[in-house]
Amino acid sequence: MDVKGKKVAILATNGFEQSELEVPRDRLKEAGVQVDVISPEKGEIRGWDQKDWGRPVKVDRGLDDARVDDYDAIVLPGGQINPDLLRINPKALEFIRAFYDQKKVVAAVCHAPWLLAETGILRGRKATSYKSIKTDVINAGAKWEDSEVVTDQGVITSRNPGDLEAFSKKIMEELSEGRHTQRQG
Repeated sequence: MDVKGKKVAILATNGFEQSELEVPRDRLKEAGVQVDVISPEKGEIRGWDQKDWGRPVKVDRGLDDARVDDYDAIVLPGGQINPDLLRINPKALEFIRAFYDQKKVVAAVCHAPWLLAETGILRGRKATSYKSIKTDVINAGAKWEDSEVVTDQGVITSRNPGDLEAFSKKIMEELSEGRHTQRQG
């Protein structure tokens, strides 16, 4: 998979699930992808690591300064706090929706499909999520399935931290093959 020179935005705020930001970020960087952590916050954001606050992560670019045209894909880490805060942020939702509208890869794990529900991206798509938001995903119009990774025309979803290696690999596959450019609707 040739992904060197690709650029990926990871959109997150305080309370992201630690591994769900760090594992895709690290796997993408190892493959030669430029990865920027984008946030409504400046400086650093702090993760949630299973049962308590985790490590801080440096914010590379503020959401106000980020441009969709600069990236090939967006990755949305989960956790309960992070997507819940972002789904009430109109700029965050516009940013996510713009990736989809431009037929770029959109990847969400765990609770982050809440953001895809909020933007209308799930309607008519196959998807998965953390089991506790299965009903939310179905109510957003998706056909939910219990699989480690579900991809539907460049929209990638996974269930939980145990799926992160497969999730990261699928992001790279979609980036390298350009299949997302064939999205319909």
